[in-house]
Amino acid sequence: MDAITLRGRGVVAGVVEGEALVCPNSIQGWGGIDPATGVIKEHGHVNRGLSIKGKILVMPGSRGSNGWSCYFGAAGVAGAGPLAMVITRIDSSTGVAAAVLQVPTVVDFEPDEDPCVLIATGDRVRVNGETGVVEVVKVGAVVGADRGGDE
Repeated sequence: MDAITLRGRGVVAGVVEGEALVCPNSIQGWGGIDPATGVIKEHGHVNRGLSIKGKILVMPGSRGSNGWSCYFGAAGVAGAGPLAMVITRIDSSTGVAAAVLQVPTVVDFEPDEDPCVLIATGDRVRVNGETGVVEVVKVGAVVGADRGGDE
């Protein structure tokens, strides 16, 4: 499968394309990221040391206290926030973060279209926060014909 299309519910309009950063267990809210850099600093996190900055952040929802949306909002103010968010199920903290960040956000996917399962870190993702459509080009997939450098 070269490309897949997922359909959720758009909550913040806009269309962006970028590289996915998938956090299948979310990121701890209070102190899980460095808001100045967007670097994940949570001990034991699968993506510890990577930055959410400029990425399509894919998560099941928030994890931890209400500080979650504060840290993500602060990262946005510092210019270290995500390019967009794709969230399996919206909750109060992810909803507040989406509203504060004002980045294209798609949420509430059907169980058979779980973005945390179907998208991998590094995949190329296009998020349409108005229509709720998320298009994914898998890493290593060849899209279109090889033009042999004739462009």
